[in-house]
Amino acid sequence: MAVRRLPPETVERIAAGEVVTRPASVVKELVENSLDASATSITVDVEGDGTECLRVADDGHGMSESDAELAVDHHTTSKLAESDGIEHVATLGFRGEALPSIAAVATLDVTTNDGGPRGTRVLVEGGETTVSPAGRATGTTVEVRKLFHNRPARRKSLSNTEFGRISDVVSRYALLRPDVRFKLRHDGRDVFSTPGSGNYTDAVLGVYDRTVAGQSTTFDHETTVAVDGVDHSLRVEGVLVYPSVTRSRRDHVHVAVNGRTVGNAGLKRAIVSGYETLLPSGREPIAVASVSLPPALVDANVHPSKDEVAFVDGDVVESAVEDAVHEALTTADLRQSGEVAMDLETTLERREEDSLFDDVTVIGQFRDLYLLCEADDDLLVVDQHAAHERINYERLRAALTESSVESVPVDPPETVSLSPAEAAVADDERETLARLGFEFSRFGGGTYRLTGLPAPLGRVADVSAFRDAIDAFRAGDDPEDARDELLKDLACHPSLKAGDVLDRETAAELLGRLGECEQPFACPHGRPTVLSIEEQTFATGFGRGGTRLD
Repeated sequence: MAVRRLPPETVERIAAGEVVTRPASVVKELVENSLDASATSITVDVEGDGTECLRVADDGHGMSESDAELAVDHHTTSKLAESDGIEHVATLGFRGEALPSIAAVATLDVTTNDGGPRGTRVLVEGGETTVSPAGRATGTTVEVRKLFHNRPARRKSLSNTEFGRISDVVSRYALLRPDVRFKLRHDGRDVFSTPGSGNYTDAVLGVYDRTVAGQSTTFDHETTVAVDGVDHSLRVEGVLVYPSVTRSRRDHVHVAVNGRTVGNAGLKRAIVSGYETLLPSGREPIAVASVSLPPALVDANVHPSKDEVAFVDGDVVESAVEDAVHEALTTADLRQSGEVAMDLETTLERREEDSLFDDVTVIGQFRDLYLLCEADDDLLVVDQHAAHERINYERLRAALTESSVESVPVDPPETVSLSPAEAAVADDERETLARLGFEFSRFGGGTYRLTGLPAPLGRVADVSAFRDAIDAFRAGDDPEDARDELLKDLACHPSLKAGDVLDRETAAELLGRLGECEQPFACPHGRPTVLSIEEQTFATGFGRGGTRLD
């Protein structure tokens, strides 16, 4: 076909697709608008999954009637000065696409007042815009109804964790902007709120709980970085939760650049690196870090929905963040209580099946982690933790396929506080979590009473496994993948660790059970369980010429 100009309605749909992908993206755009309007209080109300109705209200500076009417047109903005350009943008929004893109896929209802005697209401419905007077104090309320009513495929593709995604968005900004009061409500119920005190610990208390907030330290680090031979000031501030409180995934490392929440992998990696060896193996921290630097050193225009930023020199910025975290943790009190050792014999009962390693002889244990075994002319080195993980994973998978994972009562019940996003997942996946051995009920707000825990193969998981289970479901859209990730985590909790001493009989039971597995040579995370060293390797090393009698 010949090149032709797209009709306006098609252009609008494409633009809307870039900005509005799900209810959470709508909330993100509206919250950022509120912050750009210097709001000190933001309330987000959500009905159901957010497609029927969601509302964001703030006490920002609001808009005049003429500004409000213009704001629903494409590429109109008050956030980008003509003389500056996008290279020096200092606001969260600057493309002028949020409101018109939302209006293209929903009914948009804006009520605003810039401090005058009366406010303005702008209603965009079915492509028609209506402007009328309205009563409203200074600030803006945006209500979005019937989201994706004209995009049935998009609406149908949404998952049952949409409110969890919205909670994530609001939680991130609540943590990274502790100077603003945030409130999130779902179906008329208060989910969480923060006081807007400006203290990061207060924000953590509002979004997480007292345990997390009490095991943390705030930090504020200023330095000078050289970019292209020019010195620039850089500031990193936030809060770091001690390594005694961790999570299984990096979702709880929250980062902002010049006030914009981003998913920058490099900055998150720098924060984790700042913890150095303090974190237990396979665990991730809870941390909040806000990075401030000159706008000219940041490109906020590299992602359609502004979820990522690029730096003129990312290595310099990441190094400064790592140093800030390391310095803060160096002076913090990180003492924690030791864990109680578990019985090593309870999970190693053999099934009545042939094992791949029935003819293997255990010689001994090296560094309380590796089993040394003789197999014909080879030496086998078995990682006891990886091997036990594989055993537990396959047994858990089989148990879940047949019925459910064994659960034991928690007496007295444990009280667990969940973040809003975690609570949404717990409610949505309650049935699956029950099959996995977690028995719980809502106690009030974001607090849950945990009355039963999985006891995979005789060992009771600890309370942290409940949070890890929820994180697994938050990690992706596919419930099957989430369940599999969860089984891997559950398999890890009761598995043998480095330092667990095994006698030869127990070691032989472990090896025999590993040989019964469908995939005995790798743990569920893909690490090898067994290394084989041929006798020829020893003969060559000792100069024996390939025979043991030379």
